Amino acid sequence: MRLRFLGTGTSAGIPLIGCDCAVCTSTDPRDNRTRTSSVLEFTDAGGQERVILIDASPDLRAQSLREGLRRVDAILITHNHVDHVFGLDEVRRFNDLMDQPIEVWGDAHTLESLDRVYQHIFLPHTNVQKSFIAKLTPKLLRPLEPIELFGVTITPIPLMHGKLEILGFRFDAPEMDTDGGLLPLAYCTDVSQVPEQSLEQILGLRTLILDSLRHRPHPTHMTIEQSLAVVGQARPSRAYFVHMTHDLGHASTNADLPDGVALAHDGLILPFTG
Repeated sequence: MRLRFLGTGTSAGIPLIGCDCAVCTSTDPRDNRTRTSSVLEFTDAGGQERVILIDASPDLRAQSLREGLRRVDAILITHNHVDHVFGLDEVRRFNDLMDQPIEVWGDAHTLESLDRVYQHIFLPHTNVQKSFIAKLTPKLLRPLEPIELFGVTITPIPLMHGKLEILGFRFDAPEMDTDGGLLPLAYCTDVSQVPEQSLEQILGLRTLILDSLRHRPHPTHMTIEQSLAVVGQARPSRAYFVHMTHDLGHASTNADLPDGVALAHDGLILPFTG
């Protein structure tokens, strides 16, 4: 059971187009951040390798090639913003490799948006001609109502992204994980506030993945200081921050973070054994 960070950057990615700041011109590969997305990889009870994709960023093709992905068994979508869904068309290659459709899970607002934006996928009968398109099966998520995929229990966690309610995800699979392993894990990107009802879902974790944009306040994302406050409430064994902008250099920011807390970076795999 492992979590692989495909991307850890904000919506514009790092380096930003036309920016010559120290982070955007850094030679540290950990400062090169594609748009935020991850995969949970594990072997199910039947011995089948499984990959659950969390969000489909516009960089999904490049991320998949970089990480050598060859399958996606299901997709969880946190919300409908461009930097989290505009790579969805790329999963058609995984359909081809696996010769089967893929379930895409989201809340009602997200599924409605995907249906509108990706009419060629979800309304294929309206296409002028037959073409190579993704084969996706939409599946509805309801906040705090767990689902099970391939032996993993996934609980959608309601979170606030500015004025928009989005979803984070808690993953539990006691029979698959081992002492010192990854789970329970909560993945909470694009967060400005964790509602009171959601706090209990991020307690008792081994691993917390949390949005942390920069030091300066932002109306739709947590700052480093706000994220550290949530970590202090949740008290996970370890926490990793994602969705960082170019205000945060990887090495310099990590040097100032407390033990057990770090910025994630593209390509990082948890549990980290290096």
